[in-house]
Amino acid sequence: MRKPNFFIVGAPKCGTTAMCEYLKVHPEIYMPKKKELHFWGSDLNSKWFIKDVNKYFENFLDASNEKMVGEASVWYLYSKKAANEIKEYDPNSKIIIMLRNPVDMIYSQHSQFLYNGNENITDFGEALNAENLRKEWIGIPKTAHFAEGLCYRETAKFTEQVQRYLNTFGRDNVHIIVFDDFKKNTAEVYKKTLKFLEVNNDFIIDFKVINPNKKVRSSKIRYILQNPTFPGKNILPNVVRKSLGKLIEKVNTKYVPRPEMDIKIRKILQAEFAPEIDKLSDLIKRDLRYWYLA
Repeated sequence: MRKPNFFIVGAPKCGTTAMCEYLKVHPEIYMPKKKELHFWGSDLNSKWFIKDVNKYFENFLDASNEKMVGEASVWYLYSKKAANEIKEYDPNSKIIIMLRNPVDMIYSQHSQFLYNGNENITDFGEALNAENLRKEWIGIPKTAHFAEGLCYRETAKFTEQVQRYLNTFGRDNVHIIVFDDFKKNTAEVYKKTLKFLEVNNDFIIDFKVINPNKKVRSSKIRYILQNPTFPGKNILPNVVRKSLGKLIEKVNTKYVPRPEMDIKIRKILQAEFAPEIDKLSDLIKRDLRYWYLA
């Protein structure tokens, strides 16, 4: 059985889903159908994460003679333990990190959490104001599956997170992608990523738009789909239940443009994150000050 030798570790809402889909079609790369396995990172707690070693490696059973086998789990970057755990598993692992303006990242993450039930405060500013209480586990939604992610500002402190991986694997084994570059020149960034993975970088694909902003039509339907103990769900066979659930989820999803962030909130967050962005710029040797000067 093949085992993963490269990892897209995050950050969330930074283009990892698109990159994962683009890498999947390369003939020298295998990635499982499922994203966000989150086996590594024993400090991460979520009912959605795989913590059984056999179930984890089952995701790679279809890998054959591909040169590179990888997976993408966006909270590995945030985890304080994932880097060392991956290192102990395979010290030669290659790491891909995708980063974005932290202000835009947490705004997008809030929208994603509203969609998947992890968040119940619809106003972004109010959700930010609730962070301190939520650190004390007060005001956590009953539908939350990853409560730590609700401390939005903490999740976007990238410098410490990136430094952890650089210290653990060394710069030669860590490939950092800035979301702005990925969005502006996808083909070039993709080619550089293939080169980092040491596979044929002349491979050309159609770069389709992946992972647009989503909203649920009915939160009640979402609750039923996510709650395994909901009365009547176990009547149907597991295979039928999963297929029906995917169909209902698709019907219950609508794609809408994300509204612009309130300008006052943006300015406050830009000022807050400015020192962090300066440190990150120094660390990755890339001037990112335009993230807070715009």
